[in-house]
Amino acid sequence: MPLQTLEPRRLYRQIADQLSALIAKGEFAVGARLPAERDLAKQLGVSRPSVREALIALEVEGWVEVRTGSGVYVRGRAQHAAAPVASTEWGPLELIRARRVVEGETAAIAAVTAKRKDIEAMTRAIALMRELAERNVMPLDGDRAFHLAIVECCGNVVLSETVQGFWDSRRGPIFTRLGGYFESVKSWRSAIAEHEAIRDAIAAHDAEGARNAMHAHMDKSHQRFSASWRRANLFFQPPTETKR
Repeated sequence: MPLQTLEPRRLYRQIADQLSALIAKGEFAVGARLPAERDLAKQLGVSRPSVREALIALEVEGWVEVRTGSGVYVRGRAQHAAAPVASTEWGPLELIRARRVVEGETAAIAAVTAKRKDIEAMTRAIALMRELAERNVMPLDGDRAFHLAIVECCGNVVLSETVQGFWDSRRGPIFTRLGGYFESVKSWRSAIAEHEAIRDAIAAHDAEGARNAMHAHMDKSHQRFSASWRRANLFFQPPTETKR
């Protein structure tokens, strides 16, 4: 059964379904290493980020095992999860691109409308991020508080709920597993510095600077999650699977 070119809609799920079907049919034997991301992307006619999202979904579901520095290997059927990842879950890398568009503008608006209390809320959120990262805890609570403090400056409930929805999707199983490979104290320190640059531009009422700083932050986040598997650090370990 040859691989088939896919249309760009909920792409990672289509890729994952096609690969899992090939595994189920024995096209990829248990213990076999799957083709490299770049090769799968070329055969399927899609981007490497979409392939990465699909492979992580398959790992969450128990179809494959990611071995950093080695590759992605097929697991036995007895190791498959009882239920697949929800088809409605957004792909992490696609989500970051969407956030770049929306949150670049909310940062620019915040630079015009933010008051002292808003800047103080952003500063407290950054301090919380730093405190958690130094304790080797993923500083997600501080990160969420920071981005929500920015969008609250817009005074628009639709934007606030949109950004909250974007951020809360970060707690989904695919994003959580991907973060387990590529997020570390070092990467979070870089992210905290990026947050400070955004906060500083907003405090200076520099709308273009705030937009550019947010764009840079999202671009660097995308790069961190798109890094070679050989650079995966496992400082924050991927969560272990729980029995259902």
